[in-house]
Amino acid sequence: MSIAAPVIIAAIGLVLALAVADSFEGVDLVMIGWILFGAGLLWGIVVLATSGRKQSVHRTTATTGHTQQGPGTTEEITEIEGR
Repeated sequence: MSIAAPVIIAAIGLVLALAVADSFEGVDLVMIGWILFGAGLLWGIVVLATSGRKQSVHRTTATTGHTQQGPGTTEEITEIEGR
């Protein structure tokens, strides 16, 4: 997940909170700005906290034995799961 969306939401919230002094009938743009800023800030913290927790699976395949298929050929497959 990208950090761009939370930063944009927080920036829009700060513009509304600090640069706009208008309010419509029953709508306070300054309060909406602070709410957007807080939501963007929390969203950004969650994105940063969870961005390092990506899990991946590493698979290793090793074949031992002769180059031709025959009765003495064995195949060993090892799967390693990790972070």
